[in-house]
Amino acid sequence: MANPKLFQMPFSKIYGLYQQKITKKQRSTDDLDAIIMWLTGYNPTELNRQLAEPVTLAEFFDQAPTINPNVTLITGTICGVRVETIADPLMQRTRYLDKLVDELAKGRPLVKILRH
Repeated sequence: MANPKLFQMPFSKIYGLYQQKITKKQRSTDDLDAIIMWLTGYNPTELNRQLAEPVTLAEFFDQAPTINPNVTLITGTICGVRVETIADPLMQRTRYLDKLVDELAKGRPLVKILRH
């Protein structure tokens, strides 16, 4: 399931794709940032630094301060695969983020997306 090509993509490019997806659905970049910070533990300054530097997706997750312990509450499918069953930790974190962004784009309230 590992996808080295995906993991070597610049995180800023992936972030831009997420921005396009959510703004088409009238959701804000602030909501996107809130999701990313909830998942990874980055604060706004750290997130902006990650976006400004040539950081790959793999490096972005490797450098994350702390992955939220409530990620286990994220369930469902993304790309036809159940996120809770993905064995590779990096791919699972990537798909967790994809799932959260999908929920945001589908209009789910932020308070429900950020599983507390």
